[in-house]
Amino acid sequence: MKLTANGIGVHVQRLGDPDGAPVVFLHGLGTDSLASYYFTLGPAFAAAGHDVVMYDLRGHGRSERPPSGYQLETFVDDLTALLGELAVTGPVHLVGNSFGGTIAFGFAARLPERVASVTMIESEPATAAWAAKMAVNLGRAREQLAEEAAFEWITANHGAHTSRLARSAGKVLRSSTLADDIPASAVLAPGDIAAVTAPVLAIYGAESDLAEQAPVLAGLLPVCRTVVVPGQRHSVLVERTELTRGLVLDWVREHTLVQA
Repeated sequence: MKLTANGIGVHVQRLGDPDGAPVVFLHGLGTDSLASYYFTLGPAFAAAGHDVVMYDLRGHGRSERPPSGYQLETFVDDLTALLGELAVTGPVHLVGNSFGGTIAFGFAARLPERVASVTMIESEPATAAWAAKMAVNLGRAREQLAEEAAFEWITANHGAHTSRLARSAGKVLRSSTLADDIPASAVLAPGDIAAVTAPVLAIYGAESDLAEQAPVLAGLLPVCRTVVVPGQRHSVLVERTELTRGLVLDWVREHTLVQA
């Protein structure tokens, strides 16, 4: 279904029991969309009796693609407005992959009373170091995805479907301020991170650069469990779906019981 939230059209899929504990899934940037959860975690959570909310972020999938307004705080505003439109009033479990986890953490920092738990999969909070890294990565992506040779390489190595997604992502990067807005987002200091009271599960691939976040978060957050998956890089959700599903289901179940 399509809803208007925070002034834009948002594509939403809702599964499961509307009276169950709400679980909201947030996907990553670029080639990602709610489909990554539809084929991994969403149906299992619906079968477990949860109220499952999956949506395409602004600029992605079937949601509206405004020319500007891509700071992290705007994504948090979108989530807040969407929950209002869906009449989800109780504490929610947030599950975010990559940039989706950064949104989830930002929401938990701003509205702690609205959060039952956070799961971050290959993700990190928005810090000054994160903003600098995003500036480099998004700037590089905007340049590379302007060249036809890039899509030929993607097609040859990852298939035509991925190439189509990359082409769409490149179009958004060139036609919007996304690559400039995200690095200009408001960031969190260590004290802000430590003040997040929601229980946080952080899952990383051992071969990913983000694995260094595991000890940082464990040292800062009052309630945090970290899992580092051997032999994995950034695609933990897709490549180790069964493991990830079990970890997150257990985490949400544990903290739903605490809430009850």
